[in-house]
Amino acid sequence: MDISLQQVGYLYAKDSPFEKRALQDVTATIPSGSYTSIIGHTGSGKSTLLLHLNGLLKPSEGIVKVGDTTITAQTKGKQLKNVRHKVGIVFQFPEHQLFEETVEKDIMFGPINFGVPKEIARDRAHELVKLLGLPEEVLQKSPFELSGGQMRRVAIAGVLAFKPSVLVLDEPTAGLDPRGRKEIMELFHRLHEEENLTTILVTHSMEDAARYSDRIVVMHEGTSVMEGTPEEIFSQEEQLHSYRLGIPRSVRFQHRMEKLTGRKLGRLAVTEELLAQELAAVIQGKGERPC
Repeated sequence: MDISLQQVGYLYAKDSPFEKRALQDVTATIPSGSYTSIIGHTGSGKSTLLLHLNGLLKPSEGIVKVGDTTITAQTKGKQLKNVRHKVGIVFQFPEHQLFEETVEKDIMFGPINFGVPKEIARDRAHELVKLLGLPEEVLQKSPFELSGGQMRRVAIAGVLAFKPSVLVLDEPTAGLDPRGRKEIMELFHRLHEEENLTTILVTHSMEDAARYSDRIVVMHEGTSVMEGTPEEIFSQEEQLHSYRLGIPRSVRFQHRMEKLTGRKLGRLAVTEELLAQELAAVIQGKGERPC
């Protein structure tokens, strides 16, 4: 399901004394099946933007197209039902949205509200706890008896239970330790590939954006300012610096090494794995060129 934003603007509290512009002239394309990261400094409009992707917010100006549905300021709520069924959002700390008395009921809640028969919703709940690496016995437990990591997986299962075509992730590793962050990000990457999802990641982590994405959109002061592949985006260090953004650790290391040795690697190493490959090629006498 392709998503496009065409000159999107958004005003909070429009036409009131408290009116505040959050987005202006945002234009971006998210191809179906892609893994797209949206990066930007705090307050750049990332979170406001993602709320437009399933109609939780409607643009004050411009157009948001999600598949065959066009969303404008005039779009009525009934027209957004299909979009909200197809685009699932995992917010920061999704475990805070758990509320049912058992894990099973919590996962089933959304699909049942969209008209899915109870037995089918129950089957989905059982499938998803396995898919997310949880033991089946958690289904009859209260979600509040689980560990923090398990609660987050249950909350994610509740979003996946809708069978969305698009999965939007808003800082999904917030509050997790390094091991938990890696596990959750690898889980989403596996789901992206196995379920043929269009995945959109809002993140402060340049490493995650470089590692998992095939496209990156850069936000700055409420507008989209760059769009491209990780190599295209992270090759523009000075431009990113002007937007108060950095580059992945592997790219910083590469730049320091190239400066010291006077030799350039064959390509920009946006991940540690790519850096290791490029260094191996240098050792073997291939893959480098004079600065």
